[in-house]
Amino acid sequence: MDLHLRGKRVLITGASKGIGAAAAEAFAEEGAHLLLAARSSDHLKALADRLRAAHQIDATTSIVDLRKEDDVARLAKEAADIDVLVNNAGDIPGGSIDKIDEATWRHAWELKVFGYINLTRYIYAQMKARGGGVIVNDIGAAGEKFDANYICGSAGNAALMAFTRALGGKSLADNIRVVGINPGPVGTDRHVTLLKTRAQHQFGDESRYKEFQKSLPLGRPAHAREIGDLMAFLASDRAGYTSGVIYTVDGGISAGWG
Repeated sequence: MDLHLRGKRVLITGASKGIGAAAAEAFAEEGAHLLLAARSSDHLKALADRLRAAHQIDATTSIVDLRKEDDVARLAKEAADIDVLVNNAGDIPGGSIDKIDEATWRHAWELKVFGYINLTRYIYAQMKARGGGVIVNDIGAAGEKFDANYICGSAGNAALMAFTRALGGKSLADNIRVVGINPGPVGTDRHVTLLKTRAQHQFGDESRYKEFQKSLPLGRPAHAREIGDLMAFLASDRAGYTSGVIYTVDGGISAGWG
């Protein structure tokens, strides 16, 4: 299916690995030009070089920390002509209410919650001035299936779900679509690291982390590319009447799996 994304300009945050890198691949295969942003240059330049060579697209990089207002403003300026924003950067830690102190909570939300909101504020205004665009927010299923042991993430994701629905519910008046995706477990490096830590604590052996995946639908987490492909579809005009909604991709977990 041709998603009609050829020549579109796409900004992806948190693009150096995981879902962000998978989204970059999906958009590049459709012929979109990329601006890839992350806090570290690790893997970012190599990804841009590979996608540029493989798909004959423009792919540039920007090293930014979305916790910093100056970096947000600079990235928005670099992205003045983009058609699609994929908000993806985040590193909210696990832990219960007694484990996440105020400083940790604020640090986490500065990137995942306020980072999304602040960058969207800039990009939305630019898209409105240029005549339209699409904003895709990678949120997380913990925002609808609450987890006391991921309380900072559940609360942050729920806030971003409300933000996405509220903004996207009126945005078509500006020819802008705003949508969200709630991935459940995704087989990223971060997912594996979290499971290895859990296995070390529970079994004294981090190599047993895959035992936690056996109870998942299909016996596995989602592939990052499954999320990236949905991002590309939602950003395309094939989904042109879609705004203010959240798509959950968790194999049915939030609907009662297990």
